[in-house]
Amino acid sequence: MADITKTSDQSLNNILNKLGVNSSDDAASAKKDSSTLGQAEFLKLMTAQLQNQDPFAPMDNGDFIAQMAQFSTVTGITEINTNLTNLGDKLEPNRIATAASFLGTSVLVPGQTVTPDDNGEIHGVIDLPASSTNVGLTISNTKGEVINTIDLGSQTKGLVGFSWTDIPQDIIRSNQKLSLQAFAGNGNATDGLSTAVYNKVISASTPKDSEDVLLELKDFGEISSSEAIKLKSVDKN
Repeated sequence: MADITKTSDQSLNNILNKLGVNSSDDAASAKKDSSTLGQAEFLKLMTAQLQNQDPFAPMDNGDFIAQMAQFSTVTGITEINTNLTNLGDKLEPNRIATAASFLGTSVLVPGQTVTPDDNGEIHGVIDLPASSTNVGLTISNTKGEVINTIDLGSQTKGLVGFSWTDIPQDIIRSNQKLSLQAFAGNGNATDGLSTAVYNKVISASTPKDSEDVLLELKDFGEISSSEAIKLKSVDKN
């Protein structure tokens, strides 16, 4: 009887090997959570089921193979999850390098308020939904007074760049936040027009609970790096 049992165990192990499932001896050597049904426990149950089945109504081979294949699939999924976790750990240094690459740059982000940069200038773009013969931008101070108007003339649909490089020194020294309003057509059409401005990156971080890179901007606080439209190096005069 012992020889028959040994032969049955060997046959079972051969089937398990073909299905890609570890044998009971191999599985028993792995450390498992006592609350989880692992390979070792599953194989013990299957072996007991085979040894104690009714000889006049034995377990159907198809059902047996199906159960083993299903368990093998679950094992494969678990291994994939483990591999993905390991891959994420390996990619973490790349994420840190990406965060570091933002330092010393300015990023283009949607916004209608901004302060002069380190060079005492303002740079940005107008998102023009349709071509226009008269495109421009008004800039107002904190009191709502228009302190400058930039005429950009005729422009085609798309992103239209603008700059203000001769900002008065009193505005630069006060570091006051200026408001931007784009216009097109007769100078009063502002619907559908939006602006984006370059803003200095103060710091960058990589949260453990997220795959994103977070940027701390001078005027906009913390944003996701995915919100940045474009970046450029900060030029210092």
